[in-house]
Amino acid sequence: MGPSGLSTGTSGNVSSRSGEGMLITPSGVPYAKLTPDMIVEVREDGTFDGDIRPSSEWRMHLDIYQARPEAGAVVHTHSPHATALACHGEGIPAFHYMVAVAGGTTIRCAAYATFGTQALSDAMMSALEGRRACLLAHHGQIAFGRDVESAFALAIEVETLATQYTLARQLGPPPLLDDQEMDRVLKAFRNYGAQSKAATAQH
Repeated sequence: MGPSGLSTGTSGNVSSRSGEGMLITPSGVPYAKLTPDMIVEVREDGTFDGDIRPSSEWRMHLDIYQARPEAGAVVHTHSPHATALACHGEGIPAFHYMVAVAGGTTIRCAAYATFGTQALSDAMMSALEGRRACLLAHHGQIAFGRDVESAFALAIEVETLATQYTLARQLGPPPLLDDQEMDRVLKAFRNYGAQSKAATAQH
């Protein structure tokens, strides 16, 4: 999280689905000082054992797992450019075809609510409808994937798109791709990187 530039200090959090609950990074521990025994197991009802508390944003992670069966891991960050847009309450429109990587024609920004609250998680879930990532107003971004690697890669992509969008806007409002084109991109993304059995067998 640190070397990637996605988060600094103790900001942000990472989790992985575990049974009906999850494993999540603890609250207030710098990433460089994390050890395996600090990772907190949170049950499906939000309870946990031990003295180490889970991230204050555990509700967002758990709600994603309970509502989205395809989610195997969640990454939440305060990455600079995504957070800058979120502080204006703005999402990322279809200025670039790669916006479709999050699953839709835009990357939405969830309404603001106090960190660590159910209200924030509810706003996030609304913004994630039909998406795998969203921005969080005055806060940051969150992304999920089938595993930690894919969730982390998506969070990197969201930050990259946010950076490109803020740069493009310095030249004026960028033209946007229309819904028809984005629909074509979304369909193409369904097989992006997939290899046929025949091609796989040849290699």
